[in-house]
This record gives sequence, C-alpha cells and structure tokens, in this order.
Amino acid sequence: MAKFELKLPKMGESVAEATITSWLKEVGDTIEADEAVLEIATDKVDSEVPSEVDGVLVEKLFNADDVVQVGQTIAIIETDGDNNGEVEEKKVEEKEESQTDVQPPKEAAEITQSVTAAKETTEPITSSGERFYSPLVRNIAKQEGISQSELDSIDGTGKDGRVTKNDILGYVESRGNEKPQESISPAVPAQKTHIQQPVKDKNSEKPTVAPKSSGEDEIIEMSRMGKLISKHMVDSVQTSAHVQSFIEADVTNIWNWRNKHKESFKKREGENLTFTPIFMEAVAKAIRDFPMINISVQGDTVIKKKHINLGMAAALGDGNLIVPVIRDADQLNLLGMAKKVNDLAKRARENKLSPDDIQGGTYTVTNVGTFGSIMGTPIINQPQVAILALGAIRKVPAVIETPEGDFIGIRYKMFLSHSYDHRVVNGALGGQFVKAVKDYLEAWDVNREI
Repeated sequence: MAKFELKLPKMGESVAEATITSWLKEVGDTIEADEAVLEIATDKVDSEVPSEVDGVLVEKLFNADDVVQVGQTIAIIETDGDNNGEVEEKKVEEKEESQTDVQPPKEAAEITQSVTAAKETTEPITSSGERFYSPLVRNIAKQEGISQSELDSIDGTGKDGRVTKNDILGYVESRGNEKPQESISPAVPAQKTHIQQPVKDKNSEKPTVAPKSSGEDEIIEMSRMGKLISKHMVDSVQTSAHVQSFIEADVTNIWNWRNKHKESFKKREGENLTFTPIFMEAVAKAIRDFPMINISVQGDTVIKKKHINLGMAAALGDGNLIVPVIRDADQLNLLGMAKKVNDLAKRARENKLSPDDIQGGTYTVTNVGTFGSIMGTPIINQPQVAILALGAIRKVPAVIETPEGDFIGIRYKMFLSHSYDHRVVNGALGGQFVKAVKDYLEAWDVNREI
C-alpha cells in the first residue's frame, strides 16, 4: 500500500494560508479522485480541497479552525501501490540525515545534557481536558516560551472556545507590551469599585466599554467573513480621506432599449439582459477618459494601473458582500460584458468563486438600488481610490427641453454616488469622472444592436 500526502494547494496571488472550516471526510472513509475532502476559508473566498487520488483517509494532521500554510500536508491518504510514495521517501531522507549527523561522543553527551536540562525547565504543551490545541498553536507556544498554565488562561475565539493562531499571537504581542505593575503601598488599601472596566477595542486605540445584554437579548457571533469585512471597512475609513460627489442621470433611453431587447436576448443567449453590463461599460469608458481614477497609493507614490479591472459588488445569501472582478473591462463588447457579469454573479451566489476571481480590481461599482436605495455613500475598496454607487431607477416628473419649448414629462432617472480618496483625487477629477459616466448613459443609442 502507498501513502499520499494531501497538501494545501496554492489558491492565487497573495494567499499564503487558509483556515480549515470543516472536514467532509473522516478517518477510514473511502475517497475518490477529485472528491472534496475538506472545506477551507481564506481572507478572499471559501472553497473545497479535493483529493488527487483514490484511496482511504488514514490520518488528519489538522483540525477544524486550524490555520494551515500553502504547501503544508493536511492529510494522509492510503492508496493501492507497490511503494510508500512521498511519505516513505521522507522517512528515508530523515533516516539518512540522522545517520550522517551522528555527533562525536563528547559533543553528543553535551547535547543530551542540555536537552535534559531544557526538559526539566520547560513543561510540554498538551491538550488538557476538553481544551484542544492545534499543532500550530502548540508550536507557537513552544517557540515563544509560553507555559501550559499560560496557554490554558488564554481566551479562545475559535469553535468551542479553541485558541486560534490569532489568539496566541495577540497574547504574545500583549505580553511583550506589558509594563511591570507598580507595587501598591500597604498603607493604602485597594478600593473596591463597581464601575465597569473599559475594554480595549482591537480596531481603535480608544478604550470602549463592553456592551451589556439582558437575558432577553440574543447573542450572535459574527461570521468569519463578517469579521473580515468589518476590519476591511474600518481600515479603509482610517486610510482614505473619503469625499463624495452626486449626480442624477436620465436613463430613459436605456430603460426603453432594454425592454425592447431583453426577451430576444433571453431566447438567443439563454441569459437575462440586466442593467449592470450597460453601467459597467459606461464606467470603463469613463476610466479611459480619466485614467487617474484607476490608481492606487503606496506610501508617497501613486501607482497608475495599466488594466481596467472592474470590481462588481455582489450580495451573498447570508447577507455578506463579495466583489468579483471583471478583468480588462474596457476590452469587452456589451455581449461579452453581459456574459461575464452573469457568470460572476451566478458563481458568487453559489459560493463557487475562486480566489483569482476576486483579486486585482482597480475600481469598484456597487448597486445600492437593488435594495431600493436612491443613493449611498460607499466605502472605498482598498487599495483602490474610488467606488461608484448606483441608485434605484425611478420614474419621476422632469423638465424636458425641446426646440418648441420646455414641458413636463415622465422620465426614468437614477442617482450616481461617487466616493473617492481626497488624498489623491481632488473634487474636480472626482466630479468630472462621474459626470462622464452620466454623459455616456444619457447618450445611449436606442438603435444599438447586441
């Protein structure tokens, strides 16, 4: 029988680790090639890890909520074969290394003595009672000299109160920043107080008071993605100087054109023709006119992006948002844009986006009109410098100018809300850009074919 090492695969640029959310297979289960073995989550997207071979799962090297580095072995699968594969090769290599590294008697004695002394002064880290510690947490504790009693005292934020990588690293950091406590004079006894002590907010230097809850309140823990989104939004507000420009666009021609073509498009392409690809096309054209919107900031320098990669904020079933990216959006015709928008939206709803699908965006568009809002003030998706919110399309009375004079008519209109980073985008550029988007929408050709 051969043994195969299932490793955490590479999941795109800048993704170096992932958290195991759940195991889909247990030790002893039979696994087929390409069958999912476990589910993982990164700071970008959730996905499954499939097996590369047929076999039986004989060992799980990590547990749920453990953080695993890309390339690490996460499970051992036993397969039919005449050799022991990678596992046996590693054992042979380790055996050869141990044979070549034999120390002279005197040096070996000194090493043995030092190891014995270390064992006497350092207690081993083990899982105690109902508290389980992952191999990663135990290794960090060992490297940082954290004792068993210290580890047991750390509050865990993982499932069932488990100590996660972030928990122990936060403890190490706070332990390094602790100042020696001043001794209290015996002549001055400590005063008892019933004042609620402030709790340090991780996202702010100002202490905040922990909220109270009555017995009737429901305590809901934020999801992993919710925590990531929360941190991303707070970091963005603390990084960029947000400012907004608003403009109203008359999209009557687009409304009527879509109503005319949506049924034939559905029959021909098997997909819906929405407003989103039309708006994305207008945004891509405006970015070509104003390329300094398509930038990012790095220290005191500005990086001007060569490609126009539009992020498209999409709502998930659990209420969270994800931003898949339409790459080189300015190179797509309207049909290509519609296909891409529908594909990304469908895979986002089904949680089938890959990490590469949500990376590399240079400008983001979010449709707040989907939820009935007429406008919004969106937060910039870092490291970008601007984001456009599309309001709901409304049928409103409007002044219509004609050569024969002005009159009141019914038009379809919407608000465009443009948030931008005032550190690098001034009011003139921010306003001119959103005005260009409006002009492209209002100049829509009602005779256009798709």
